[in-house]
Amino acid sequence: MAVLPIRITGEPVLHERATEVTEFDDDLRSLVADMYETMDLAPGVGLAGPQVGVGKRLFVYSWTDDADVLHRGVAVNPVLWITPPVPESVEELDEDEESEGCLSVPGERFPLRRSHRALLRAVDEHGEPFEVEADGWLARIFQHEYDHLDGWLYADRLVHPYGKQVAKAIRKNSWGGPGKSWLPGRDHPEG
Repeated sequence: MAVLPIRITGEPVLHERATEVTEFDDDLRSLVADMYETMDLAPGVGLAGPQVGVGKRLFVYSWTDDADVLHRGVAVNPVLWITPPVPESVEELDEDEESEGCLSVPGERFPLRRSHRALLRAVDEHGEPFEVEADGWLARIFQHEYDHLDGWLYADRLVHPYGKQVAKAIRKNSWGGPGKSWLPGRDHPEG
């Protein structure tokens, strides 16, 4: 296994729709193992193919809920079903409960309204289909990672004034163009 560099916003692969995975072979399983290692070392709760420079429709996730249940897996060629969240005004956002961050916008956290429930249908790295009904934080993780597969970062969805604040952080860090990445275990992009 190997730790992979995580691409930072501005890298073209992060802003394009990823393509379907068609080969379920040792190369895919090796990529998945590398993505788990990278996510765990980062540390993160999810990591999508485009974030490691692979424009394919897959993501890994790992999160332990309040009941100490580990939710860990890989979703290849996922389909995600949600009930759209109620549009929010900035006053309605709960910064404690609705803030999220992104390994491709390292060190920044902002509140974003997401659907409370999600239904994930996908296949694993062996091509075996599965389905997960999620709510709360796990549903948020699925929505965040699924967005990556369609070329969206959470920063693209932020409402004012948070959208302005993340744009300022991107400029301050000289992100927003190709060629920027960081390596978990070596770099410390959050400070």
